Amino acid sequence: MANASELGSPHPPAGLLSAAGLKLATLGLILCLSLAGNALCAWLLVRERALRRAPYYLLLDLCLADALRSLACFPFVMLSVRRGAGAWPHGPLSCKVLAFLAVLFCFHAAFLLFCVGVTRYMAIAHHRFYAKRVTGWTCLAVVCMAWTLATAMAFPPVFDVGTYKFIREEEQCIFEHRYVKANDTLGFMLMLVAVIAATQLVYGKLLFFIHGHRKMKPAQLVPAISQNWTFHGPGATGQAAANWTAGFGRGPTPPTLVGIRQATHSQIKRLLVLEEFKMEKRLCKMFYMITLLFLLLWSPYIVACYLRVFIKAGTIPQVYLTASVWMTFAQAGVNPILCFIFNKELRVCFRARFPCCQNMQSTQGTILCDLKNFGM
Repeated sequence: MANASELGSPHPPAGLLSAAGLKLATLGLILCLSLAGNALCAWLLVRERALRRAPYYLLLDLCLADALRSLACFPFVMLSVRRGAGAWPHGPLSCKVLAFLAVLFCFHAAFLLFCVGVTRYMAIAHHRFYAKRVTGWTCLAVVCMAWTLATAMAFPPVFDVGTYKFIREEEQCIFEHRYVKANDTLGFMLMLVAVIAATQLVYGKLLFFIHGHRKMKPAQLVPAISQNWTFHGPGATGQAAANWTAGFGRGPTPPTLVGIRQATHSQIKRLLVLEEFKMEKRLCKMFYMITLLFLLLWSPYIVACYLRVFIKAGTIPQVYLTASVWMTFAQAGVNPILCFIFNKELRVCFRARFPCCQNMQSTQGTILCDLKNFGM
């Protein structure tokens, strides 16, 4: 009589169980980070009056979209990983809806980050025009345009038979990238790559603009006009008053301290504009880090999709494909972390809303200082 090992065990191997457990743990962590981080960031953006400005409206839309993507798509991926089935058990319509949502959120993030890059360039290169024209209604129009373009990219494959389906290697319902001779799916990925490349070009142009305007111009000395020791003109430094007081001057009394100019209202306003300019550059740094991380986390999956298009299936290692898919999932959870790291205003608002965190941090610092002094 044959034993159970010869006939085949109904239980999956230990390696598959450990791999599935690792996938569930990492995806569950990403889901919790995405929901908690994006919800906290969106709550601060809505509650704080100081954050009700044009760039933060776009950031609010990005946070809400990432939270919705995590809530709508990730639990079904976890169910498919847990079941370990090779087919979608919930019907073709639900699979098509989930695939549509996954593609919609992907293209929405790409289009919105491109629009954010354009607004960042306007804020730096044309600050007065940006401050006057880019308002809350303008941001609402930009958000609507990003969702419209994403819908235009995600909706047509719904009517294509077999385009949205369950991909067993990715364990999710997504757009099926077929071989280029079997079906023309190359244009779908070309649009995504074009949008990402255009966003990087916008930030590159912005970097060159900032670098070009950082060069200091040489000082141009304008000589003062002198008639019988009364210096006047743009180059006067107030020496005329000192000369006249010392008895070296002749003629009319020179104006007192003609070289010292009082700060006018326009100059004070210009200083405020310079402070706003520095703040816009800090926002630009935060959004560029979000855009750069989007590129880094989606690049392996885009490469895998192009390999499927130009090379027949079966040539991509399963480990690489799984890692690339999970990196795209991680993109929805790391954006709030980047926002709090690179945005001082968000951190200040968070500490103002939750003073207990600041007290805990100061207490830990005091304890470390005491331990250090005790050790010395």
